[in-house]
Formats: sequence, C-alpha cells, structure tokens
Amino acid sequence: MFFDRPDSGELAILVHLELPQFANTDDPREFEELVLSAGGDPVEMLSGKRSAPHPKYFIGTGKLEELQDLVRTHEAELVIFNHELSPSQERNLEKALECRVLDRTGLILDIFAQRARTHEGKLQVELAQLEHMSTRLIRGWTHLERQKGGIGLRGPGETQLESDRRLLRARIKTIGKRLDKVRKQREQGRRARSRADIPTVSLVGYTNAGKSTLFNAITNAGVYVQDQLFATLDPTMRRISLPDVGAAVLADTVGFISNLPHRLVESFRATLEEAASADLLLHIIDAAAEERLHNIEQVDLVLEEIEAHEIPRLLVYNKIDLMGDMAPRIDRDDQGRPVAVWLSAQQAAKDGSGIEMLFTAIADLLTEDIFHESICLQASMGSLRARLYRQNAVQSENFHSDGSCELEIRLPEVDLKRMLSAEKINLQALINSKDEGSGVQRLAV
Repeated sequence: MFFDRPDSGELAILVHLELPQFANTDDPREFEELVLSAGGDPVEMLSGKRSAPHPKYFIGTGKLEELQDLVRTHEAELVIFNHELSPSQERNLEKALECRVLDRTGLILDIFAQRARTHEGKLQVELAQLEHMSTRLIRGWTHLERQKGGIGLRGPGETQLESDRRLLRARIKTIGKRLDKVRKQREQGRRARSRADIPTVSLVGYTNAGKSTLFNAITNAGVYVQDQLFATLDPTMRRISLPDVGAAVLADTVGFISNLPHRLVESFRATLEEAASADLLLHIIDAAAEERLHNIEQVDLVLEEIEAHEIPRLLVYNKIDLMGDMAPRIDRDDQGRPVAVWLSAQQAAKDGSGIEMLFTAIADLLTEDIFHESICLQASMGSLRARLYRQNAVQSENFHSDGSCELEIRLPEVDLKRMLSAEKINLQALINSKDEGSGVQRLAV
C-alpha cells in the first residue's frame, strides 16, 4: 500500500517457536485456526525451541535454511510467524526467503480487515493497520532522496520517505478525529440510557466462544455467526426486557485472543468502551474447550487493560451440548447471588432452553431492592396507574366502590421512587391508605 512488497498468496508456511516468555500463552492450534480464518492455506508448520529470538531473523540460521527449503518445496508465497517481528526482522526474512513474511499482528489485522462491515469498524481497522505500518515504511524504499532541483527549486526538499510518513501521520490524525466523534456519540447514548435508568449488559469473551450465537438466541438480531475466530468485529446493540428490571440494552462485542497487541486494543477502544461502561458483563466461556482456563485468564487480562475488571460479572458457560447429557443451570454463591449460568446457545436458539435462567440471573445481579407490596390509588391517580402498567409492574388489581383501586405491584424500588417523585406522591401515604392486612411483604433481592 505505502511500499513495495512481494506479491502475497494463500499457500503459507507457518512458523512457531517455543520461547520461555511465551510458554503458557502461544498455542499452535489456535495459530493454525487464525490462518484458516484469514483464508490462508497452511501447507507446513515449522516449529522449534529457542531461549531467545535471533536478533536478525527471529529464528536461528539452521531453522532459516529449513524454512528456505520448505518455501522452495511447496512453492509457498507466504510465511507467517506466530510471534511479533520487528521491522528489520521482517525485512531480513523477506530478503532471505524471497516471499512475503507476516507476523501475528499482521495476521490479526488482516482478519479484522476482512470482518469489518460498519464505517466505525473499518476506521478502527485502518487506524490499527496504519500504526502497524508506520514502523515498516522504510523497508520498501530504496530511492529515498527525491529533493527537487533546478533554478528556483533548490533547497532542503523532502525525501520520499519523509513525504510518506507525513501523509501517514495526517491520515492517522484524521481517523483519530473521526473515532473521537464516534466515541462522543456513543457516550451521549450511554448518558441518555443512564438518565432513563436503562442498564447495559455487554457480552465479552474469548473469540469463537459463542457470543454472537447467544446474542441471536436472545434478541433474534441476525448477527453474522460462523465457527471461526473473529467472526464478529463490529458491535451490535439490542433492547431486551428483563424480569423486575424492565428495559435493558444488550451489546455484543469483538472477541478477545491471546497476546492481543496493545495497538489493537487502543484502536478498538471506542468499541470496547461499551464493555468498559456496562452495568454488567456476561463473560461467555466455551465450556467444552480444553484451554478453557487459559482463555478465561486472557479475557481477564484484556478487561484489566481497558479498565473493565471491576465491573460486576456473570460467567456464562456455553456449549454444554458438547459435554454430554447436561441440563442448563444456575450456580449461586453462599449469599444466593448468581455467579455462573450453564447453557447451550445453539439449543437456546432452537427451543429457548436456558434463556429464562440467564434472564433471572441477570435480573438478580442488576436489581438490589425489589418493592413488592400492595398500594391504594385514588381515582385521581390514573396517571400513576398508567405508569405502573407501562412498567409491567402490576401483579393484580382490585377496585373499590369509591373508585379507588388496590394494586399489588412488583418493581425495583428506585423506579417506583422516580415515578412517585414525578407525580409528587408520598409512598407511605399509599401504603397506609390500603385496607389493613392487605399488604404483601417487601422482598429484598
């Protein structure tokens, strides 16, 4: 794009080294899945061990010769490393192998570029690509001195490399301003929901854990679902109705992955802010995955990086249909608070099994005090009665001969107080005015 590179292709040789600093995080199987998600055709994987990366080629000279033989044998057009390479290492490897070389960051960026569908998503991908590319501009330019000459044109001029760097910085600045505008728009939406007391619940989790499948099962949103890494890139938000809570917003976000480069987290901060500002996080976990614990740790690390680690969280163990005959259930702590829900998003999409349990657990965590009692409304309080019905708070209703009515209501106490404040009515007066002994006890949830 900004510099000359060898033509790329799909036949790829994969390189994975076991290094002490990445012993517990790099997974060759996940690496291969990433390549397949990008549309690559991996024909061979070269693996090995080193105590530290080689400063010039990342791999040792012996492995480099093996890699050269593999490239010639398979006529590969692309070599992909499961590590982050320095610009000089990429340049040296491309010169030695005579084919395109891509590192883990470049691979993830390529997948993101394929998945982005919305204007915001495309801006975020381009920003991440430009920031990644900015350190690699020098590799393609051998004609750096392009100062103008001639009468009236002599001077220090500007090299081609400096010109391209200036254009790159200008484009990065432009995209940054646009994303700031997106961030402000999202912040306005969050403030509006906050003023209306509409809570936000965000789905987070490792990539391919089943977030979008569960999101579709709950909302029928028709979000793109595929059994591949990073199938979802753009955030989607839908309004849902929860018991005892009422309206809430459910947000689907991009999946996390091991060693997610810091620049990607920065570029996607406008999207991830939906998770960072949520009232509750649903951490979706692939319950059937062997690396389940490792994936949970990686998600926790990203949540800490975007400062969302202190938000209340509910673990949702998905794909229990792959674990034998297991029924949906809720796990609670000693105080009765939900800590985990076990379900299958695939099965929930078919018959809704587990969704009601999930909604109950979410409502339990979002609501503190539930007002469940009978109140007496005079005939002149029709406006308050209408508000209660709009909130779906009325459990039963009995009319008296004087035109008053006794309502059994159930709703969050904060919502009731807000309604009464708008109507300028005292709650205790409503409770005292009902018939003696007709009240129902207040429940704390």
